[in-house]
Order: sequence, then C-alpha cells, then structure tokens
Amino acid sequence: MNRAGAEYACLQGHPPLGGPADRRAIAAMTAWRINAVRVPLNEQCWLGINGAPAGYSKAHYRAAIKRYVSRLHQAHLYVVLDLHWSAPGLTKAQGQQAMADFDHAPAFWRSVARTFKRDHAIAFDLYNEPHDITWKCWRDGCRLDEGWRTAGMQTLVDAVRSTGAVAPIIATGIDWGSDLSSWSKYKPDDPTDQLAAGLHVFDFADCASLGCWKSTVAGVARKVPVVATEFGQRDCAAAFMERFMDWADAAGVSYLGWSWNPFGCAGPALVDSWDGRPTPAGRQLRARLLRLDASRVR
Repeated sequence: MNRAGAEYACLQGHPPLGGPADRRAIAAMTAWRINAVRVPLNEQCWLGINGAPAGYSKAHYRAAIKRYVSRLHQAHLYVVLDLHWSAPGLTKAQGQQAMADFDHAPAFWRSVARTFKRDHAIAFDLYNEPHDITWKCWRDGCRLDEGWRTAGMQTLVDAVRSTGAVAPIIATGIDWGSDLSSWSKYKPDDPTDQLAAGLHVFDFADCASLGCWKSTVAGVARKVPVVATEFGQRDCAAAFMERFMDWADAAGVSYLGWSWNPFGCAGPALVDSWDGRPTPAGRQLRARLLRLDASRVR
C-alpha cells in the first residue's frame, strides 16, 4: 500500500507525514491484510536544503520518518522508502523530475541507507517515475536539455551500497515506470544481488494491457522480483485493477495500491477517509488481499 504525504507536506509547511500516522491509523491499514507500505520521500526535506522549512525538515523530518517506519514495523509491515520528489541545484523539490538529480540524490541515498542500514524489513525504491529519458540515461545518467545532470540508477545503487546497507533495492523502469522493455539489458550492477524491478501500472499508462504485461514484464519477472510499487485506476473503479491483479498473481508480480489517501476520485484512490473507508476500487483491493491472506493461512 502507498501512503503519500511525506513527499510534499514538509515543503508546504505541514508536519512531514501529511495526515494521521499513529498506531490507530496504521491499524486501519493492517485490517486490509497488507504486508508492506511504501512511503514517498522528499529529497530536500530529508537533507534540509534549498529553503525547506527548518521546523519540518532535516532532523525533524528524519525523526518523523524513523518513527513512522518503526510503527509500521511494530505492526509487522515491511516498508519501501521511495525518492519521490527531487530537484537539481537550488530548485525546490516541488514535483517529479525526469530522473533523480546528480546534485543531491546520491547524498540523499547515502544518508537514508546509513539511517536504515540495520533495518532488515525495508527496501529502497531509488526513483519514483523516470520519464522522457533513454535507457542509457536511466542507468548511467546524462545531461538533460534543461541543463542539469541526472544521477543514473548505477550511481544510486552505488550510493546505497557504499554505506554497507544490504536491503533490497528497487529500480523502476522508464515512461513513468510503465516500461520494463529494456530493463534486463540495462540492469545496474548490484554487488549484493538484491535488485528488483519497479513497475507502475495505471489504466492511463502506456503499458496497460495484458499483451503489454506479457511481452515486457513477464520476462523480467522470470529473472528478478518485479514489484508494481504503484497501481490503480481512475474514477475509483476497479475493472482494470482486477485484470492486472489476476495477471500479477499468476505471474508472481507483487503490487502496492495507490493510495491510502482520501484524494477523491478524480484520480486513483483507495479510501475516502483516513479511517480506511474504501472506495469501490479499495473494496476490490481489500477483498483480494483478504483472499490472499486466507490462502496463506491455509
């Protein structure tokens, strides 16, 4: 399950999680029988740079994330930490970029990896949704037309591993995470062999059909773990989600719904209140998770 908030709340002058993050809020999530929560992060709030509000960034932000991760673990949940919003130079990280920036992202991942180095129930999702770049740039970095340099996935893997952290790493494909067609060819080297492929699946994405999943995702899933770190459907409907979950369950692909936030049905949404009241899409995902949980118990 995705729990958005920490990627934007700090820069807006709000407490880092952007909503309830106490044990009661987590209990509402675990009632759906989820086993992992993805927490999107803001590079500059973590590092405390480029005008991030002092009262909500750096030490304050890190402490809030650490508390939340600890509470999630106490509820027997794995955690995925995701670099979601970032920006190069002195620009504020107020949205998604084409790729992680070389200026700050390696330092971000070295710091995050050191912080959670001894956490054995965590994974690092290196960059949320790479887009409008080539596969070579994705792996090796490049200079964009806008004039700034990206950090490739290999640089980010190296940043994490330089700390001694051995947690699994997720490298999400290009085209807003929907394209894994050349992931295996450009797979970065991980000395610990703990690399997974990240996939984003939405009804409005380019790869949104059974044929595309079979032709571009299934082959990757036979070689490395594939995690759909975001998936969902507009208008709170669920027919597309059902088709994807049917295929993913058969193919051994994991998935985390977007998202546990009452954002409304203009886009993908699983709940319409923080206490976990499900939207129609949320009801279908919850039913699926409950069935999967029951099958594991047997």
